[in-house]
Amino acid sequence: MLVAAAVCPCPPLLVPEVATGAAPELDAARTACADAVGLLAAARPDRLYVVGPAPGGAHGVYPAGTAGSFAGFGVDLSVRLGEASVGDGADRPADGRPSGADEGLPVGGRPLPVSLSVAAWLLGRAGWADAPIEGLGVDEAATPDVCAGVGRGLADSAARVALLVMGDGSACRTVKAPGYLDERAAGFDAEAARALGTADATALLALEPELAYELKVAGRAPWQVLAGAAEGAGLDGRLLFEDAPYGVGYFVAAWS
Repeated sequence: MLVAAAVCPCPPLLVPEVATGAAPELDAARTACADAVGLLAAARPDRLYVVGPAPGGAHGVYPAGTAGSFAGFGVDLSVRLGEASVGDGADRPADGRPSGADEGLPVGGRPLPVSLSVAAWLLGRAGWADAPIEGLGVDEAATPDVCAGVGRGLADSAARVALLVMGDGSACRTVKAPGYLDERAAGFDAEAARALGTADATALLALEPELAYELKVAGRAPWQVLAGAAEGAGLDGRLLFEDAPYGVGYFVAAWS
């Protein structure tokens, strides 16, 4: 059962070494992310799943110990998603399929996608050692039903499950945003922020994939995985941070 979740944005600029001189601009977001991850630890989960958007070919399972890098952003910085367990899978089901994962998701051997690399940096910064970790890169085109089904599988995989869910809102909030200005972006982000801040799983599942795609929303599919995992869990939510620097919607929320 899902006992806690943290929702964080996943821009590489969240990592100070990547942001360089602009690093102070996201200090408030970093502090909120640290608070949300701390609440995950307080829930004493048996397993932590880190869920984030992944481009085509990069979705699927990333075992503990998988490495990521920010070299693509001009920074010689590597991260690792927790520590690999002895046997690197000794606690998996007898069929070898990663715990909580959908049968169609490919497994490991690849570097972390950017969203999970940012998550690994957050967990490393927090010194996470509170539960085994597994990463899941979600296909950004996955339907709400598929996302919800994956989330249910994660929640059913252990008695006490926590999720660290990575994803940004729209990238169309200003004329200088990556997707330029779209008048629909503010409304979409306001509803997403409300749903994340109140643990409204139904509202998250109602976010429209086509509109999210047009607004360049990276968090839609991961948020809907969270919504599926939270069904019946009775969690409350708090919005710890909301802003749109660089014209991109960033939200930090904690569910417990």
